Amino acid sequence: MKPNNVKIIGITGGIATGKSTVSNIIKKAGYIVIDADKIAREVMKKGAPAYEEIIDTFGKEVLKDDKTIDRKKLGNIIFADILWREKLNNIVHPYIFNRMEELIDQYSRQEKLLFLDIPLLIEELDKMKKDGINLDEIWLVYVDEATQLDRLMKRDSIDRLEGIKRIKAQMPIELKREYATRIIDNRGDLEMLNRQMIKIMDEII
Repeated sequence: MKPNNVKIIGITGGIATGKSTVSNIIKKAGYIVIDADKIAREVMKKGAPAYEEIIDTFGKEVLKDDKTIDRKKLGNIIFADILWREKLNNIVHPYIFNRMEELIDQYSRQEKLLFLDIPLLIEELDKMKKDGINLDEIWLVYVDEATQLDRLMKRDSIDRLEGIKRIKAQMPIELKREYATRIIDNRGDLEMLNRQMIKIMDEII
């Protein structure tokens, strides 16, 4: 259950839309951002809750020589097949949401405003609500698909076909707009994004 005294804002986007950049701007402004990707890495560490379940499901082929999970190999599997992607999400997401609940409870004792950085926020919205994570607002970091593809290819040094495959593995960014309380337009440069974020933060505080 969401504490009554804290406002919780979810930040989401698509792959390579700039969600992490927005989260970093918010953190630099002095606010707490609970990062789902960071928690995912923690619960997948050797000896952590999801570690054995992932190996049991995907096999030892996804391990590095030091027995830690090779996130790149795992990513190649799940981007290629929706069924494997769902299997991984079903393993990892409950641990992520449980940890998020713990952190929300912890931080809400001294904070009035919290941000949750969740890549699949909209896709997992119903599950989050069932787990007691309720949001006051959803902020979508948006770029058009052509810009998204261009940035993804440059960021990950991949070709066009691989980039398209990874984008198509997610809910279309245009559909996500329908769920957003606010849309953060990141089609410009960093200076434009910073100005936009200053205006938005001034409006909510």
